[in-house]
Amino acid sequence: MSAEELAAVIDHTLLKPTATAADIERLCSEALQWGCASVCVLPYFVPLAYRLLRGSRVAVCTVIGFPLGGTTRRTKLTEAEEAVMLGARELDMVINLPAFLSGEENEVEREIATVAAVAHRRGALLKVILECGLLTPEQARRAAELAARAGADFLKTSTGFLSRGATVDDVRLLRTTVPAHVQIKAAGGIRTYDQARELLQAGATRLGTSATAALLEEARRRVTIS
Repeated sequence: MSAEELAAVIDHTLLKPTATAADIERLCSEALQWGCASVCVLPYFVPLAYRLLRGSRVAVCTVIGFPLGGTTRRTKLTEAEEAVMLGARELDMVINLPAFLSGEENEVEREIATVAAVAHRRGALLKVILECGLLTPEQARRAAELAARAGADFLKTSTGFLSRGATVDDVRLLRTTVPAHVQIKAAGGIRTYDQARELLQAGATRLGTSATAALLEEARRRVTIS
């Protein structure tokens, strides 16, 4: 896989609480230079990222209910409405794990469907973060089924904040659980070219990482050597 092909499936990510406007400007410049799928930024920085990327093929992605997921449906709805109004075209929403683990599946599905409707009305995509590292395989499979039925465009393995990062087993489990039109985003701890390739080969179509530069540099070296 070439560096250009790899860049095209990466959400170039900066979600640190210490991120500054200058950091976001650099992030967007890098994403444009490399041809990334999107930049994933905190909600506060959506207007800045939108201004810097407007007219390009790089989408603005932001997070909803991040990183814990335990906010109310109304709160997530408000976050989503504001984000798409400000220019976000991809929303990465954390599933309400407290509700899910309490057996309140109807509420979880309703919340996802509500946010999906907001995103889709504006032509945006919804990625639902399941936090697979905190779930048993059976729970992850059930959560994936709920999210897919509720209208998620992607299932995302983790936030990268609360548990381990993405694994090949996570991606395979999600890929074999949901219909083909629901895509898989692997995120959390993706640091090497080999790891990225393995996750893509397992069924991921998008990677969320803050190590974009290192991944692309390694990809270029590999292609040059081969």
